[in-house]
Amino acid sequence: MNRTLLLMRHAKAEDGFGMADVDRPLSDKGHRQAERVGRLLSEEGYAPDHVICSSAERTRRTLEGVLTAMDLNPGVDHTEAAYLAGPDSLLDLITYVDPGVRTLLVVGHNPTIAQVAASFVGDQALAAFSPATVAAVDLEVEWLYTAPGMGSGRVLN
Repeated sequence: MNRTLLLMRHAKAEDGFGMADVDRPLSDKGHRQAERVGRLLSEEGYAPDHVICSSAERTRRTLEGVLTAMDLNPGVDHTEAAYLAGPDSLLDLITYVDPGVRTLLVVGHNPTIAQVAASFVGDQALAAFSPATVAAVDLEVEWLYTAPGMGSGRVLN
């Protein structure tokens, strides 16, 4: 039973001088990037049926742009745990996803997203994960067993 894990770094955010990091909004460029990623995912044939999204403003707006461009409305978990997560914690969140979900999109932050992506696609992901980058991982196991070595993937953009 194959599953697809989409790992996305949020789009370009404003510097947010004088505001809390969690409240930083997307820049105009970031809004365009998010929509571009949504079109790319559609063109590649991906349609997430569930999303784990950091609770930060920039990840929420990134997700909004992606899903609008895809014309999708999957179930979404906005969680502070994804905002604060390191690689192991993020993988733990994925293991709790409902087994009926076929394609999961995770929208989060670097360095965590790049580190998790690199554990599936190789170290080139560490250098390639600029804002609005997404990797697709084909998993050969149920979400419960998600771990490096249990699938392979590629950076899409």
